[in-house]
Parts: sequence; structure tokens; C-alpha cells
Amino acid sequence: MRAAFMFGAGDVRIEQIPDPVLREPTDALVRIVRSCICGSDLHPYHNLPDTPGGTPMGHEFIGVVEDIGTSVATIRTGDFVIAPFAWSDGTCEFCREGLQTSCLHGGFWAAGGIGGGQAEAIRVPLADGTLVKAPATEDSALLPSLLTLSDVYGTGYHAAKRANVTAGDTVAVIGDGAVGLLAVLSAKQLGAERIILMGRHKVRTNLGVEFGATDVVPERGDEGIARVRELTGGHGVPKVLEAVGHMPAYEQAVGIVRPGGVISRVGVPQYEEAAVGFGSLFGPNITLTGGPAPVRAYIEELLPAVLDGTVEPGKVFDRTVGLDEVPDGYRAMDQREALKVLVRP
Repeated sequence: MRAAFMFGAGDVRIEQIPDPVLREPTDALVRIVRSCICGSDLHPYHNLPDTPGGTPMGHEFIGVVEDIGTSVATIRTGDFVIAPFAWSDGTCEFCREGLQTSCLHGGFWAAGGIGGGQAEAIRVPLADGTLVKAPATEDSALLPSLLTLSDVYGTGYHAAKRANVTAGDTVAVIGDGAVGLLAVLSAKQLGAERIILMGRHKVRTNLGVEFGATDVVPERGDEGIARVRELTGGHGVPKVLEAVGHMPAYEQAVGIVRPGGVISRVGVPQYEEAAVGFGSLFGPNITLTGGPAPVRAYIEELLPAVLDGTVEPGKVFDRTVGLDEVPDGYRAMDQREALKVLVRP
């Protein structure tokens, strides 16, 4: 079968590899119907060292179950399924607490000998705990929105949930990528009254306004911080959702958060040290939270509104490529010619 591999920074290729096979009785084989390129895939695209054997790519996919192991009880051949970006058993103490990204027996796609989602098919470990059935078909118009439940919608929702966004809140979202825009949508769903989106790409921020942003701040750095504080009476924002992962975004979050407020980070941090001392977070009693979203915990909660069309998170996809064109999809996202790239077989 064909699958995307990255061999170094900027070097994405489509390779022919053996078809996946069942290895454990808890496995399922899934034929991938749609996958995509994530903003976090651009981090290795920028800095992956030369990797002669290549590393498989992709962690978001939806598809159809082709085969199951003898111990799989909740999934059947022919089921249409959504796969969260981490696989998990669904039974350990962390899974029972809704923290499947910390599953004692789980892991992540494209790591530890497990294939990536930018491929024609994949072996799914711990299928009962991982996969979620959905009443959809391969030609459904809902496929893009269903695919967002694999990562970016659940990640934006996680940012808002960890910040405890509730009715009447004022929220700031830093970042106008797919996760940031879906954090706007999620904050709106949870009842936020004012949502300040910090982003400077007008096509994207226009979608953010459609999703519920009430204010757009294109300025960055000190200028952006001053503008947000001006909009909030000088005190700052009670709940800040940081969806970028780079240090300037974190510094912006610290600069705009209100005393007693919350910074919820879901952008994968591309730094090891950050200000958390007396003058930044400790003195003003600011809470720092967030982390890899356990999207498996949110899929069933978010799925009904996707199915009935109440929300359309799939609008974040603005380009579709075939699997053979995935390298071009990476270039388009890296050059900001595309917000998020959908991949079809």
C-alpha cells in the first residue's frame, strides 16, 4: 500500500510498504477513507533530522473496518469509524478518568512501530477502546467535519474545557490555525459571551468570526497585548486559550491574562522553559493548564451536533489532495497557502 513518510526536514515522500496485518487479538484493520495534515506535522517538517528509514506521518483519520481480531467486541467489519489521535484501551484508570492520552497501555500513531494515518490503511491496536463508530458512509458530505473529531475539534474543545469556559465568559484565543478556530467554536458552544481571536490572516479570522469570535486582534507582541488589555478595561482576559505552541504565543498569553485567570495551552510547546515565577503566574494567581487533548473522551459528546449540521468544523479544510499529493499539501500549509489540508486515498 501507499503511505507518507518523512525523511528529514521538508522531505515528505509517498512510499510503497506492506499492507498492515492483524498482530494482536485486540487489533482492527481500517481502510482509511479520509486523513489530513496537522499543524503539528509542520514541526518535524521544519526540523526533523535526516532519517534514512523515514518516519510514518499522520495521526488523524476516519475509515471503514476491514478486519478485526478475535477479542474485538464493539467494532465489526464494515463499520465506519473515527480514530482519535491517540490509541487507548478504554479501561485503565486514566482512560476511566477521561485522560486517554495518558493510557497505561496506549500510544500514538506513527510511533513505536504503529503506522501513520496518511496512508491507505492502518492497524489499530486496542480497537475497542480506540475506535468510535459513526453512522456515516464513504460518500457523506459530513466527512470533513467527522474527521475534525479525530484531533483538531476535540483539541480546541479541550482547550476550552480545561479553562472551564462557561456561559457569559470572556475568552481570548491565540492562533488562527485550525485548532485556534475550533477553540473559538468550542468556546461559543460552551456559552462564552465575548471571544477575542488573536490572528492576522483575514481569511482565517473571517472563519473565526463565523464560528463565534466577537473581536479580532491582528497585532502581535506588546502591541497585541496592549490592544487586548484595551478591549478588556485594562485588566486582561479571564480565560486564554493558546493554540500555537511557540514562545511568542505563550508570552502573549501571559501578557493578556487577567489576575486570577487561566491559560489553557493545547499548541504543542516548541520550547522547554517558560515564565511561571512570581512576576508572571505566581503573583497574580494565574492557573496554567492544558496538554495533549484526550479527544476520545469528547467524540461522543461532540458527534451529534456534527451529524445534525448544527456545527460545521470541517470548514477548516480549505484544500483537498490525493495521497500522492501529500508532499504538496505539506508545502501549501507551510507556506500558508492552505489552512488545513484534507487527504483522500
